[in-house]
Amino acid sequence: MNVHLPLPPGAQFILQRLCSLGHAAYVVGGCVRDCLLGRAPQDFDICTSALPEEMQAAFADCHVIETGLRHGTLTVMHDHIPYEVTTFRVDGEYTDHRHPDQVTFVRDVTADLARRDFTVNAMAYHPDTGVVDAFGGQEDLRLGVIRCVGEAEKRFEEDALRILRALRFASVYGFAIEEKTAAAAHALRHTLKDVAAERIRAEVTKLLCGSGASKILRAFRDVIFEVLPDLAPMADFPQHNPHHLHDVWEHTLLSIDAVPPVEALRWAMLLHDSGKPAAFFRDDAGVGHFYGHEKISSDIALKVMQAMKMDNATLERVTALVKHHDIPLDTTRKILLRRLNQFGAEMLHQLIDVQCADRIATGTRAPGQPEEEAALLHQALNDLLAQAPCYTLKTLAVDGRTLMAQGFPKGKIIGETLQYLLEKVIDGEAENTAESLLPLAMTRLAKEESSK
Repeated sequence: MNVHLPLPPGAQFILQRLCSLGHAAYVVGGCVRDCLLGRAPQDFDICTSALPEEMQAAFADCHVIETGLRHGTLTVMHDHIPYEVTTFRVDGEYTDHRHPDQVTFVRDVTADLARRDFTVNAMAYHPDTGVVDAFGGQEDLRLGVIRCVGEAEKRFEEDALRILRALRFASVYGFAIEEKTAAAAHALRHTLKDVAAERIRAEVTKLLCGSGASKILRAFRDVIFEVLPDLAPMADFPQHNPHHLHDVWEHTLLSIDAVPPVEALRWAMLLHDSGKPAAFFRDDAGVGHFYGHEKISSDIALKVMQAMKMDNATLERVTALVKHHDIPLDTTRKILLRRLNQFGAEMLHQLIDVQCADRIATGTRAPGQPEEEAALLHQALNDLLAQAPCYTLKTLAVDGRTLMAQGFPKGKIIGETLQYLLEKVIDGEAENTAESLLPLAMTRLAKEESSK
């Protein structure tokens, strides 16, 4: 296929510099894949016949970072943008199932492409020669297929993380996983135990945020349970409840599809009902109930997030969304102000999305009804926020210094009184003005002193 791919100035400069010195050079891998799909690549990697010392000489006048010269890689900075440049190579054995024990530099780009994971990632491009595609990557892009280069078992045995990468690419691009590649992923899922938690988290997060997340999680749940074993009890767990048409795992998958592809939201939906199997019981009529599952699910979420070495901000947000995913919400000013005080605006908007997805995934709500309810909640919240209401101590018209100026003694009574005044404002029983709040404060102080 004769195609022209748009290259950034830095990539063009590096290709021209190397070729002017008699070396072969191409952009390679994911950037070629994404350009062919009409997507904007996140970065551009380059492969070349130049040996490491030849690359160093070629870019002696540039800012260069020696990223991994032993494996033939250095990074060339151009306009503050990094470009990884790697010598054509073939890999030796992968005894640690992650890195090759040694690499051998070669002069043939096809040999270099043969070591890569999937056909859609095993393509190279130069403006003068077009796409180098020795393994059918363009055809697999057209068919929407993720297929290993060569033998799938060998590719996954070399690097177990490639199993999750296959699932991730399929989810992100909405592709299918080729039959032999899928069979190898199932068969070798146990090798994922040797992969670092941070790398697993990164791949699962991208998988969750893909357009095909539920399809892949459904088809490869054994692989997911290998890296997230706390989720396995949800599989095929019937709810025995008239408000749910699906088992816990299927409900979870449908709920993931129903929230925006935001990391915290997708993880929250994956985990929001993880405590249901532990909380389950059936009443005398045979109806299933899950009292307290929110807390159990939150505890499981915390365990999973910590095991995945999730950053603290995301961990806290996910566990909070899981813990409060069933909290009552409505459009009344009082309830919205109380929830704003409890969660803040961003998380409250996310809770609305979580509850909407949860209701959609029951399979029992009228089509469009949860979305309409969520839209009304979002609008009511935005209308309220536009009024700049008081819902935190920070925006209360009086503070500790004000109370002390009125004769309040130092101590916890100041904090307690401020909280009392804030609740009065939130409940609509007082205006957020000093004139309205100070008499209430003084009355409360008098009662406190008289009760001593």
